[in-house]
Amino acid sequence: MKKTDSTIRFPCSFPLKVMGLNTETFATAVTAIFEKHLDPGQISYSRRLSSGGKYLSITATFTARSKDQLDALYQELNDHDLVLMTL
Repeated sequence: MKKTDSTIRFPCSFPLKVMGLNTETFATAVTAIFEKHLDPGQISYSRRLSSGGKYLSITATFTARSKDQLDALYQELNDHDLVLMTL
């Protein structure tokens, strides 16, 4: 497989989970990053708290258009200080 090949066929529905501390600052930052890369009207969000309430996971489901789009989104999320993990 070439480095530029992808096993994902675009466009496709794509869920991306982001985890961080349960703060409004984290939630606001994550939402802003998603909306920078995607049409806000086409993102569906769900949130889940950890059992102790310390951590928050936000799953955004959207239509991914390309590998470059996903790469840029993952990169910006992972570079943010409040993001602990992306899946």
